[in-house]
Amino acid sequence: MRKIIVMLLILLGIPLMTSCANKLHEIPLIIYDMGDNYMSDFEQKIRQSSGDIAYHTYDSQNSQIIQNEIFETLLSDGYRLFVINPVDRLSVFAMIEKAEQVGATIIFINREPLKSDMDLYENVYYIGADAAQSGRLQAELVMSLFGNNPTQLNDKDLNGDNIIQTVILKGEQGHQDAEQRTDVVIDYLKENQFNVEVLEIKIANFDMQEAAIAMETLLNQYGNEIEVVIANNDAMAIGAIETLNTMGYFIDNDENDIIDRATDVWMPVVGIDGLDIAIEQIQSGFLYGTVLNDSISMALALNELVDILFNEKDMSTYTHTITSEKYVWIDYQILSLPTDE
Repeated sequence: MRKIIVMLLILLGIPLMTSCANKLHEIPLIIYDMGDNYMSDFEQKIRQSSGDIAYHTYDSQNSQIIQNEIFETLLSDGYRLFVINPVDRLSVFAMIEKAEQVGATIIFINREPLKSDMDLYENVYYIGADAAQSGRLQAELVMSLFGNNPTQLNDKDLNGDNIIQTVILKGEQGHQDAEQRTDVVIDYLKENQFNVEVLEIKIANFDMQEAAIAMETLLNQYGNEIEVVIANNDAMAIGAIETLNTMGYFIDNDENDIIDRATDVWMPVVGIDGLDIAIEQIQSGFLYGTVLNDSISMALALNELVDILFNEKDMSTYTHTITSEKYVWIDYQILSLPTDE
């Protein structure tokens, strides 16, 4: 069976570490899908801030089966410290169980496992951000867009009904972050007394191209009824902007590749992640704002924890707060241009 697994990994182009020397110096970094814009950027930042830590990255290609095989192969090869970005948070139980059997340690990143699974074994950690917080901050961006006064919206209320009409581009159905971001952004607006009408929620799987296609469908159905596009991540926000631009909802009157919000035609779009391309889109006026999922701070927190665990240092030297002996939370931050509101 092991030969079959190894051959499968080779055929899939997934690197294997086999030498004893490597086992002493390299940490497996198992990513759910390197085709994901955010995770590709996050992996790069982990490496850039790794110092003396040598990582070997494995691409699970968005397959829990592949990820399990990678993990089990490396575990049988003798590796005892892993950094894992799960494909499916509901399937983490098996990895934790196998790690406990041999005394291995896992640091999960970006996709939070179930608390009940985390509680099964002491040598597991999670470093990430609170998805609910990103929804609240995205709601604050929307409040700012409409003037921060729920009883009298500004001119972004296109039909003057004092109700925010929105469409939502949602990530994967059932994905924890997608569900929380979608629910919380609307709930928080309502908690702050803003009237909101969600015209439609479209699943776009955190993907730029899928979002571009979904946005075309939404525009064909709702057109100028849409007052703001809320996207669960930046990739989908950028995809939406591409379609909006093509269909005439952005008009750069002086053709300087910058949208002047005072004089040009534009459709407000908000995202989450803080990708470099999203920051560029904010600066050029096409993206109203985003919520930074601070991969730099997470990478630094991860590398410090890996160093402590790998070199068996005193955990009291760790400079980040560990909640419930397992969780390291990194705050989201709003990124947008200053407004006159």
